[in-house]
Amino acid sequence: MSVWDELVGQKEAIAVFRAAAESGLAVSPGRVQAGVDTVGKAASMNDASMTHSWLVTGPPGSGRSNLAYAFAAALLCRNGGCGDCPDCKQVAARTHPDLATLTTEAVIIKIEDVRELVRGSQFSPAVSRYRVIVIEDADRMAERTSNVLLKALEEPPERTVWILCAPSEADLIPTIRSRVRSVRLRVPSIPDVAELIMARDGVTNEVAERAARHAQSHIGMAHRLATNPEAHTRRDETLRLALGLSGVRDAVLAAARMIEIATDDAKALTDERDASELESTRRSMGVATGDAVPAQLRSHIKNLEDHQKRRATRSLRDGLDRILVDLLSLYRDILRLQLGVETSLINEELEAGLRAAATARTAADTLATMEAIGVARTRIDSNVSPVLAIEALMIRAARKEAA
Repeated sequence: MSVWDELVGQKEAIAVFRAAAESGLAVSPGRVQAGVDTVGKAASMNDASMTHSWLVTGPPGSGRSNLAYAFAAALLCRNGGCGDCPDCKQVAARTHPDLATLTTEAVIIKIEDVRELVRGSQFSPAVSRYRVIVIEDADRMAERTSNVLLKALEEPPERTVWILCAPSEADLIPTIRSRVRSVRLRVPSIPDVAELIMARDGVTNEVAERAARHAQSHIGMAHRLATNPEAHTRRDETLRLALGLSGVRDAVLAAARMIEIATDDAKALTDERDASELESTRRSMGVATGDAVPAQLRSHIKNLEDHQKRRATRSLRDGLDRILVDLLSLYRDILRLQLGVETSLINEELEAGLRAAATARTAADTLATMEAIGVARTRIDSNVSPVLAIEALMIRAARKEAA
């Protein structure tokens, strides 16, 4: 099974990367920049040239990083990405000596991490034809950090390939956009995602289809909804809270409960991992469980705790954003019913409540609520208090004009 087989709904993008990998492996590494005339432009299926820097864009859950690592495997594998050789397995485990990765569990990527990556990019490959560097969530780089990366993209070593991942080209500064070749991904279809979830997780077709539909084709979220009953229950409660709003008091209580749900969800994802990391760090320092950490080693524990706090902040923000995306799907369904489009409901299990809400408000009011959801997402991303942002949204959602 090749590295491309588990990528769903991206035939055009896969064709571009496969052709580029085959082109890059067929020529001498010194010619890796032969495709420089395509840098900064969207890739087409007819363009099989290889170049030194790539940008993979697409909505959350479209498989940006999966495609980036598949491309990395195809470049580092002697068989072009067979999926079975040691090279491919090392790329999958992120342990290949010629693969460098940068991802963050915090809100932003630190400039020190990018500087370290740029320094490493100057070394020649150890065992393969290329050194491949993947930056996930490249949109989380501040402008100052992006400028550090820009210098590496302007004068890259001949055998180094950069692969950046971001939701859209607009999330990166113009000077970086002009130096990368962009490949845009599309949202995979619900049947494609459901088929993948069934194959990976061994769930029934009904569970996989529901998870894919509720996740709106977000592959990672579909996996979680299909395999984690608590995640499914939290989502259902969130939507029922929104459908049950009848006044300001309900709105404030619903906002508080949504914050609580997002916090519980974030803790479920981070608490066990935090404890495991702390125990592993103490073990590596030779400190037994329950013993006091020596003064000279406390800075290591403090650095780990700071990292975990940053990860918890991002996890909470991601959880809140997921709630807002789910709410957007709810009001999208209401609007479709108001406009007489009764097919393809995302939340068809709540159809009775959706119809009642569609009757109780106007389409204009529903659109205003959907706009308020977008405002709330922007506010939270801009460090506005999540409590205030969600409360303002719920109060707006509770206001309805009779249809």
